[in-house]
Amino acid sequence: MSKGRCGIPLAHARGYGRIGVLAVLIGALAGCQSAPVPPEPLNLDTAKAAVIHYYESGGSERVLAAVADEAKTWIEQRVARRQPGERLAVVFDIDDTLLSNYAHIAALGFGYIPADWEAWIARGDAPAIKPMRGVFLAARRLGLDVFLITVREDPRERAVTEANLRREGLGDYTRLIMKSTAGPKLAASELKTAVRRALYREGYTIIANLGDQESDLRGGYEERSFKLPDPLYLME
Repeated sequence: MSKGRCGIPLAHARGYGRIGVLAVLIGALAGCQSAPVPPEPLNLDTAKAAVIHYYESGGSERVLAAVADEAKTWIEQRVARRQPGERLAVVFDIDDTLLSNYAHIAALGFGYIPADWEAWIARGDAPAIKPMRGVFLAARRLGLDVFLITVREDPRERAVTEANLRREGLGDYTRLIMKSTAGPKLAASELKTAVRRALYREGYTIIANLGDQESDLRGGYEERSFKLPDPLYLME
């Protein structure tokens, strides 16, 4: 049986004659519901205020501390099961994983201006994210190799990045791999997967991979990954 709009059985309605059809249609249409109105998006100023509160009330620090504790526990447990000859490693992203860019991003009203971003990097004074520095230092204390993988450009930004890391107590890493070194045309997720794959082929077992973006963690070649919350931006 064919139906009209709102599911009205037309063949059944025709049996009532013209007046009957009209009555059936009116009654049926009265029960029709209009398409739902989509909810209004969260106001941008409200969203920004929530992010500011999250960072400046200590909420971010508490969540990061919980992730750091989980990562350190796993690393310690895995090292305790280390097999002879295993080359164990931990991988970190840099921006908003080891070093915080919140001050710069908030000062721009949570916008992005390439020239201003480059100037911020060139200053080299991004503060360490303390819970993640704790994971970094724990990994080194346990004798693990630590690799840093970043979409920052090499060679232009290498010297200032290295100086910033040293200043924040993060200079004792095995290798810093930057975008131009590993493949300038790769997207973030492709770059990071390619580097982890290369480390695997070198004989490393990456027991932990830490980053603030899903693109830091896609692609495998690690035993465990740890996602840090980041409401500031999204990178693919």
